[in-house]
Amino acid sequence: DGIDVSISLNVSPRNIEDHSLEEMVARALGNFKVEPNRLTLEITEGVAMAAAAAKALHRLHEIGVRLALDDFGTGYSSLLYLMRLPVNEIKIDRSFVSALASDPDSGAIVRSAVGLGHNLGLRVVAEGLQDRMAEAVLVEAGCDAAQGFLIGRPAEETEITALLMQQAGLTKERLTESG
Repeated sequence: DGIDVSISLNVSPRNIEDHSLEEMVARALGNFKVEPNRLTLEITEGVAMAAAAAKALHRLHEIGVRLALDDFGTGYSSLLYLMRLPVNEIKIDRSFVSALASDPDSGAIVRSAVGLGHNLGLRVVAEGLQDRMAEAVLVEAGCDAAQGFLIGRPAEETEITALLMQQAGLTKERLTESG
């Protein structure tokens, strides 16, 4: 009965500061009939530092929205945010992932981040995956998922819709009939 898809969106400090994020998210979830656990809001340290962030993010998490700490490992206090915010996943910054083939320290950092995330019960995603060697390190480390050009390039809505329909075994006609 349609295509079951999850979506991740970046949240800016301005989104948090205008105090309407919760209302806007709840309205969008209702309008598009999306289950809250299908939405992941990606927050950076800059967002997490905003004064209004903790309350808003806790309330969004309470209704079922998932939260991801983006660019993990690049900020001064990422670990502190793992304790203070109801995060469901961490996204290892692309700077570590892209250096996996050439820098042994990046490998150690990535393996440690994956271990830390899993020990905290979090999903771990690697950003910026571009080569098979880095992919092998991520697989060996137990990383849950990856994003990057090796996986897929940015695409237009029509391309994404066609790909999802193909994977779900749907045609446009079948999708229209079931709606």
